[in-house]
Amino acid sequence: APVPASLALSLSLQVSGRPDRLCDEVQEVVYFPAAVHDNLEEHLKCTYIEIDQVPETYAVVLSRPAWLWGAEMGANEHGVCIGNEAVWGREEVCNEEALLGMDLVRLGLERADTAEKALHVIVDLLEKYGQGGNCTEGRMLFSYHNSFLIADRNEAWILETAGKYWAAEKVQEGVRNISNQLSITTKIDREHPDMRNYAKQKGWWDGKKEFDFAATYSYLDTAKMMTSSGRYCEGYKLLNKHKGNITFETMMEILRDKPSGINMEGEFLTTASMVSVLPQDSSLPCIHFFTGTPDPERSIFKPFIFEPHISQLLDTSSPTFEDPVTKKPHFKPDRRHPLYQKHQQALEVIDNNKEKAKTMLDNMKKLEKELFKEMELILQNKHLNVDKIVNLFSQCAKDEIRIYKSNISS
Repeated sequence: APVPASLALSLSLQVSGRPDRLCDEVQEVVYFPAAVHDNLEEHLKCTYIEIDQVPETYAVVLSRPAWLWGAEMGANEHGVCIGNEAVWGREEVCNEEALLGMDLVRLGLERADTAEKALHVIVDLLEKYGQGGNCTEGRMLFSYHNSFLIADRNEAWILETAGKYWAAEKVQEGVRNISNQLSITTKIDREHPDMRNYAKQKGWWDGKKEFDFAATYSYLDTAKMMTSSGRYCEGYKLLNKHKGNITFETMMEILRDKPSGINMEGEFLTTASMVSVLPQDSSLPCIHFFTGTPDPERSIFKPFIFEPHISQLLDTSSPTFEDPVTKKPHFKPDRRHPLYQKHQQALEVIDNNKEKAKTMLDNMKKLEKELFKEMELILQNKHLNVDKIVNLFSQCAKDEIRIYKSNISS
């Protein structure tokens, strides 16, 4: 759920995000090709509810908790990227099963070829079906409203919700991030038509002073928002520090930062991370880096580039089970995918053997640096091997597993 996604507007858009989930939840990286849906009478089953299908859906790559249909963050073949965040405020959270924020992420990616269209897709679905339901697998009940960072090659939007009410801000300049709080204040570019009236009826806004979405729909003193020690403020500071010179490696450093609380440890943990490069030059491909494993400081960012015949991402795909999430009595199956399993075994080695830990982390950094050099060449329009791109992410996952295996068994 929580995805502090970060954004910088420069020569190309750099977008990053990572979810903090329960520490034992497995995040997988999966690919779904574009599809044509001839029988529109057949409904689409999301995590909990069924909704109307659309005539065609775009190819998507998703980082998602393995138990559900939607995604924490992802991208589509048209260079649209979306990440979501858990947010809370004055509007009561609904535990009734509806669309999860994560379902809305995937639906926005599958149905929109621009960031602005994705915004429309999400708010239309929110209006029609609502948001709600348990956001964890198992007995623990954890529900929330959602905020979204939506970007494409040319523009970016922040969308924040409170039940069915919402506000959207177009990012015009500088840097912008989201975290576990409403952050849209007085700059509101789109909004639910009844959002202000509802706040007035509830006594949250007097109808006279300037309307501030975050202050009205939550308990925030937005004047102090940028001086607090929370992750929203810390994330903004780190982005602002590098403003005008933000690369994908800068984004990864920020996602790996533990003192700021961005890279979380404990019961709630950073379970996966993603960074996307969206060049404004449409002759260059968008590049999406995923870890598919917890703790980005001890993970490798592996690149993914869309091509029509991508090979399935088997090493980051979790086993499938017949049980729907609603099955009673509920049981929690082992959803660890091959990369996750080896990564966890490697972490035990790192924790128990300093010498092996150094060797393994050095090898991981070396592999990552080589991948970054290759991607830099592609972004400089020097080299694009289509045959290699088809297996790019899969091969990187295999190389990462090989590093883990050599240190686990030695």
